[in-house]
Amino acid sequence: MTTAYDKQKRLHHDVTNVGLRAQATAVGLIQLCIELRDAGMVSEDAITRIKGAIGDELAIGPYRRTASREQRSEIDDRLNRLFAGEQKVGSAESLSFVTETDD
Repeated sequence: MTTAYDKQKRLHHDVTNVGLRAQATAVGLIQLCIELRDAGMVSEDAITRIKGAIGDELAIGPYRRTASREQRSEIDDRLNRLFAGEQKVGSAESLSFVTETDD
């Protein structure tokens, strides 16, 4: 039986392997979701699920520790502002749980 965590990790690797890490992709996805929601083609529940999937990826992606409850709340708040069109997509470096890697 595959857990939700295992599924999310597999999705992370699949997304990484096709190169969907770029901010341009994120900006396009967010704008598409906003346009579809505003046109009544995507429900708010669907947008919530999309934000949840993105939040899960941010919480478990590489170069990050597992996000604490407070850090996950920060992720969710930022995603809510992005999907509301209230905040520009900026650097993830400003999120407190991002860590540097030793190369």
